[in-house]
Amino acid sequence: MRTNQSGISLIELVVFIAIVGIALVAILNVFNQSIRASVDPMINIKGIEMAQAQLDRVLARKFDANTPTGGVPACGSAEPGAVPCAGIVPDTAFDDVGDFNGDVLVPEPGYTLTTQVVEAGAEIGLANPQARRITVQVDLPGGESIQLSAYKVNF
Repeated sequence: MRTNQSGISLIELVVFIAIVGIALVAILNVFNQSIRASVDPMINIKGIEMAQAQLDRVLARKFDANTPTGGVPACGSAEPGAVPCAGIVPDTAFDDVGDFNGDVLVPEPGYTLTTQVVEAGAEIGLANPQARRITVQVDLPGGESIQLSAYKVNF
């Protein structure tokens, strides 16, 4: 006489473990990818903050080495007492916008800030030497980069 057995066989148990293992691997891969992607915005925000701080630092300086305190009369203008502008001539004083041209900083490992200053008055409807475009590029960990630009005008 045969008796009814209840429970699961060894084959059913092995198949169950294999299916659960495959599902667990898939879930962990999705979770791992989301964790990696959640760090990217923090890296980008940190890079933008560094670029903005450098841009603010440059914009706080006077337009040219020959710009008088207060900016009046503007260098290179036709006003009485105005002297010619010196141009973009980097020096170690960092007291005018042109001094930052070619400046490279590494504020933290993985981040590199590069500052470029060019005469760009024609881009905004002025004589070319009357405005300078300051561009700060931040190279982020992972190979991406962010650029911020602003104009400084000889007023």
